[in-house]
Amino acid sequence: MDERRPDLRVSDRDRQAAAERLRLAMGEGRLDVVEYDDRLAKAYAAVTYADLEPLFIDLPPASAMALPELRPRPTAPPAPRPAPSVARVPTALKVLWTVWGAVVAINLTVWLIVSVTTGLTYFWPMWLAVPGAALFAVSAGVVGMRGERR
Repeated sequence: MDERRPDLRVSDRDRQAAAERLRLAMGEGRLDVVEYDDRLAKAYAAVTYADLEPLFIDLPPASAMALPELRPRPTAPPAPRPAPSVARVPTALKVLWTVWGAVVAINLTVWLIVSVTTGLTYFWPMWLAVPGAALFAVSAGVVGMRGERR
């Protein structure tokens, strides 16, 4: 800023450079937070180079300040694709599964009572596996389609 005329107007880029220089000074412990905040407000309100010069009068030149170390961010491996879970099944299918499960439980209970009282009979609740298989196929298809959208 020394080579410029103090009466020239500053640009937004000059204000940003001044703010960065103040940030570096605070990072090195040359300014406390209150003083940094005060000088930063003055830097953004500056109109000419003469307004910026007093902000750095007691600070070393920008070239003497330490630049922050830029460490590469550690990259995490891509997250594995989540397995289909009950949380991804729509509510309507959850209700259908609950109804199917209740029907199977009732039929098994009735078959068990009839078989115990009259002797072992034909296992007719096995026919409930057909709608169960259809419900499973629909659920797998819906969960699969929802997974492709993500």
